[in-house]
Amino acid sequence: MRVIICGAGRVGQGIARRLAKENHDIVMIDQDARLIDIVQTELDVRGVQGHAGHPNVLLAAGGEACDMIIAVTYSDEINMVICQVADTLFNIPTKIARIRAQQYLESSWRQLFSRDGLGIDLVISPELEVGDAILQRFKTPGAVMSVSFGRGDVQLIGIEVLPDSPVLDTALDQLQGLFPSLNARVVGISRNEHVFAPRGNDNLKVGDTAYVAVLKSHAHRLNSIFNRPEAETRRVVIVGGGNVGLYVAKGLEKQSGVRVRVIEADITQAEHAVSELSRTIVIHGDGLTREILEESDAPTADLVIATTHDDKTNILISKLSKQMGTKRALALVNAPELAQLAREMKLDAVLDPRALTVSRILMKMRRGRILALQSLEDGAAEIAEGVTLETSPLIGKSLGYDDLPKGITAAAILRDGEVIFATPEVRPRANDHVLLFYETTMTSKVEQFFRVSADFF
Repeated sequence: MRVIICGAGRVGQGIARRLAKENHDIVMIDQDARLIDIVQTELDVRGVQGHAGHPNVLLAAGGEACDMIIAVTYSDEINMVICQVADTLFNIPTKIARIRAQQYLESSWRQLFSRDGLGIDLVISPELEVGDAILQRFKTPGAVMSVSFGRGDVQLIGIEVLPDSPVLDTALDQLQGLFPSLNARVVGISRNEHVFAPRGNDNLKVGDTAYVAVLKSHAHRLNSIFNRPEAETRRVVIVGGGNVGLYVAKGLEKQSGVRVRVIEADITQAEHAVSELSRTIVIHGDGLTREILEESDAPTADLVIATTHDDKTNILISKLSKQMGTKRALALVNAPELAQLAREMKLDAVLDPRALTVSRILMKMRRGRILALQSLEDGAAEIAEGVTLETSPLIGKSLGYDDLPKGITAAAILRDGEVIFATPEVRPRANDHVLLFYETTMTSKVEQFFRVSADFF
């Protein structure tokens, strides 16, 4: 696929790096010559210097033969104009824009991005996506990651396997017999920086990250089975009162019994946070200092969330908070090399905004009826929810660990409001929503499962 990415900053580079791994033909546009030099040197992309909203610049980037344009410049308005020019002058099929200002995203103005409006096919708001991911993580405190599928009925949870866990060294196809009342299924394993879709005789080892699909109402039980009992999170400190921090604080204010404090270094932003929040204490100061963390009661907090605009600061805040007594710390980290460093520093959780943004874009790029998708382990694996059409090769096929091609594991079927976890006895029907975990080398095979066969016509 031919893709133009407008904006060669942190978000644009993250998207380009991920898409380049799939051998897409990528061109990046930016006005900053330095950024263009960086992406052409470090990434397998072509760079064009100029204003991406100008028709001649889009033409030089190959707009007349482009399949998708992704506008992630610093300006919402420029991103909108880029998509409008791409649609009107170049008829580019798929147009994606990053929109940060919440005013544009209110439901009252939804028609702005419709076919009769700006013609934007997908609006991405990394701040909202990150905020939702943090709130989701708040509900599953023992997990290193958590994402929902099937209107929230099923969660995919990443959870570390501890030395005294009762699931150690047990073949995966025997786990259901050990915990018959638990609606869950291990669908992926990350071990020694390698992630794979397991077979039935595989087992979990100490230090693994197990990716488990679980019924939402059983998520808390899963923690205890993996021997990670977690008390409810009641006291939260958020460092960074920008878009992400403010969004999370508002979300937590809606939950009863949760006390939230926000630390913000910029006085103007701190005052804005005060005006937007009702039950949250806002502290003006540097969250990287012990005095401010102590003033916010971080040493006795259940959770500290570092959401500043600087990856290194977020990592250091999380580490310092842990040293001072915080039970758990979550850091927002964009740079992949720093994310790995954060994990080596034993932070409880690292949230990568790039992965959330890329997942939304990949969903638009995948062929077939794929309704939801999450990229995992820096693109090494994915989990997708797709619809089985009448000609799908999945229909009638057994969904045991060893029944699908190697590299693919079935998680569950969502049928008529019911969640049916995969077993050798479960077989998909037409129009089922099937949740599959797969190594990205098996992407084309998964796409075939959710495509209409040519024989159908």
